[in-house]
Amino acid sequence: MTKAQKFVIECIPHFNFELSVGLFSGGDRQIRKYEKGKFWQIIRTDGQLALITLKPLGTVDQPRIAVELESNDKISREQKNKAKALVTALLNTQFDLNPFYEGVASDKILTDLTKRLRGLRIPSTPTVFEALVDSIIEQQISLDVAHVLETNLIKAFGDSLNLNQEVYYAYPTPKKLASANIKKLRGCGLSTRKAEYIIEISKMIARGNLDLENYKDYDDAQGIIEELDKITGIGVWTAELTIMRAMNKNDVIPADDLGLRRVIAHFYCNDKRITGEEARRIAEEWGKWKGLACFYLMVAEAMEEINKR
Repeated sequence: MTKAQKFVIECIPHFNFELSVGLFSGGDRQIRKYEKGKFWQIIRTDGQLALITLKPLGTVDQPRIAVELESNDKISREQKNKAKALVTALLNTQFDLNPFYEGVASDKILTDLTKRLRGLRIPSTPTVFEALVDSIIEQQISLDVAHVLETNLIKAFGDSLNLNQEVYYAYPTPKKLASANIKKLRGCGLSTRKAEYIIEISKMIARGNLDLENYKDYDDAQGIIEELDKITGIGVWTAELTIMRAMNKNDVIPADDLGLRRVIAHFYCNDKRITGEEARRIAEEWGKWKGLACFYLMVAEAMEEINKR
């Protein structure tokens, strides 16, 4: 029998639910998906899998989120509280956007975009490990291909939850990937080298030699990049992308990313091709908000493409 808990999360204004989870509209419904006004995903609390389903309440200026937590096991109060904390972190519901809006107010392009995309926040991955593995997978391949490989990895190695006659998958744990063999990872579409990187990093975590979650408490993003860069398979680009996705640190951007450079060039250089160094120089004008500013640019470009169809 399915066990369920319902609760509401209060959000700091401004928060636009649809914009903030809209990038998951093309997601796999067995993993993470936004559709018809609701978002769902499998989460893990104390080793127990549960399905969270989120729906918006209120308005952008008075935002709240309705959460339903479902599992095949009894959900304790502690697990409910941990789930609430996880959802809060996933959608950055307690992050105040006003300082960001004020910080980029001198930039005409961003001022226009922040008005159009008011309430947009960067979703975070549940763990730094998930962001890192995805970033390794995405090295030097297109995002479309990478997303297919990431889905393959989750379904091949992630724990499954059978709920309401549906099967859902959670992201694989470091322990699970530490014991994986290269042949099976290659079967997901990964190269031999990327498979080796992921296995070795997973082993480091499983043995207690690497604590990725600890980096969330670091104030120095550059220090995180330098430490991660020492690990085989993680370069500066991979470290920057991981920080942007998982640590809510807005002063970092993966400027050498071709897609990001294209987006910056689209809005600031009339679509002229630019280098990573040129992208960094432009981003310096946004100060400590460069990561969030780039996210707004990426979402704005994606919406332009959708409107052209």
